[in-house]
Amino acid sequence: MAATEAPASFAPEIPVETKTIKALTLQSLKRTYDVFASSYGQPTPLDESSQLLKAAIKYRDEYAHVSHVVAPAPVPKPTAAPPPSAAGATLPAAGAATATDGNAAGPSRPESRSSLAKLIDQIPTAPAAAASEKRPGGTAAAAVGGQQLVLYQPPGAIIAAGGRAADAAAQQRAVMSVINDKGGNSSAAVSRRLASKWPRPVWHAPWKMYRVISGHLGWVRCVAVDPGNEWFATGSADRTIKIWDMASGQLKLTLTGHIEQVTGLAVSARHPYMFSCGLDKMVKCWDLEQNKVIRSYHGHLSGVYCIALHPSLDVLMTGGRDSVVRVWDMRTAVQAMVLSGHDQTVCSLLSQAPDPQVISGSHDSTIRLWDLRKGKASAVLTHHKKSIRALALHPQDFAFASASAENIKKWALPDGDFLHNMLSQQRAIINSMAINQDGVVATGGDNGSLWWWDWRSGHCFQQDETVVQPGSLESEATLYDMVFDMSGSRLITAEGDKTVKMWREVEDATPETHPGLPFRPPKDIKRF
Repeated sequence: MAATEAPASFAPEIPVETKTIKALTLQSLKRTYDVFASSYGQPTPLDESSQLLKAAIKYRDEYAHVSHVVAPAPVPKPTAAPPPSAAGATLPAAGAATATDGNAAGPSRPESRSSLAKLIDQIPTAPAAAASEKRPGGTAAAAVGGQQLVLYQPPGAIIAAGGRAADAAAQQRAVMSVINDKGGNSSAAVSRRLASKWPRPVWHAPWKMYRVISGHLGWVRCVAVDPGNEWFATGSADRTIKIWDMASGQLKLTLTGHIEQVTGLAVSARHPYMFSCGLDKMVKCWDLEQNKVIRSYHGHLSGVYCIALHPSLDVLMTGGRDSVVRVWDMRTAVQAMVLSGHDQTVCSLLSQAPDPQVISGSHDSTIRLWDLRKGKASAVLTHHKKSIRALALHPQDFAFASASAENIKKWALPDGDFLHNMLSQQRAIINSMAINQDGVVATGGDNGSLWWWDWRSGHCFQQDETVVQPGSLESEATLYDMVFDMSGSRLITAEGDKTVKMWREVEDATPETHPGLPFRPPKDIKRF
């Protein structure tokens, strides 16, 4: 049997000696051109049935919930009578339909440009009575405003024409009544309603003040609780540190040593030590067994505003007006490292065992998450617009909150991912914030406002205002610091009227007797 000869149009085989990459490529291109020479350079023809099916499915997915709405018939514009001609005959109007016009009853469509639009324009118009006519191939005709549209239905679906028409008419009447009640053509009447995914707040009992402690001769700037929950310490502008009994509120001890305002306190859970800082640029370590200063940490160039203890390492962090966070070895009083990066005063500090081990807030409106191993910031959060004066760690969730004059924000650790804002604005300079194990967040402002929030939803369920003691000015109603005790059932606030106030939950409160402020889920959730 003779071998089949190759077509003459194909290029001959290239000798082995001249088989180069360029020659083989040109040969392949020539063969491709010869095979597809008849349709070379022409677009793929449009498959009308598949394109119509695609348009029908797209229409069903996007406009099925408003497909019953019938557009009103267009009102023909009145045309002025043309002037009579010289012979007395009238000329026909420019837009009048002639006898040969196939669609004289309806308005003319604008010219379509795309091939798919031209294909859809070929669908003939039909009266509304034929709207539910079932077409073969799984499509149904739906008449809207005299135009027959294609609505895809899965094969085998049977739609009752009478019931569909009645339901569509009833639904349209309900929609039109809503539009008429709103006094305008509102698109919200026919838009889909999505259920809110915002978590609903957990009910919390309201809080009340039950004790006022007086004894300081100046503003009470800071407060710290003993890890054993037996006593708490307060630092004041009168340059003293006072230790009070937690149960009775009686004064137990007064410590003197600072020569300026005491602005920060921290009690160690691993040693019998208490650390204090003040505007005298001093950081002191107090031995609570001897009630005296055993170490002083020198290095700050200006006043020290905040202090934090590492929970598992023997290091101490302080921040102040010199715009840096200094890390100290508490045993040798040696400055281990300086965390620099802030542009203004560092006024709030947090410390925890996992990374990031140090979190700082500053007057430069940024929050920095520090890596102690590298000695530099691992993340810089720039969402706030005002200075961050208060930070608080959640005792159970791996998250923290930051408070500024414009808003309170929640962050997820370890990367500092922004979660959301609280749902209300306190409209005050927030100096202090605390969170307990039950998800209750308390924030205090410089105008005496004390607000209580639900951590999970960000809902403010109670708003209080502190009352200054007799003889104090109204401008001294400022909450400088606050902290929950170890049980989370009592809140201690340090205030500008030289007093310390203690708060607790109302014992016999129920959701029926104390419903709290109404919860309104957010309508516009912003990114920042």
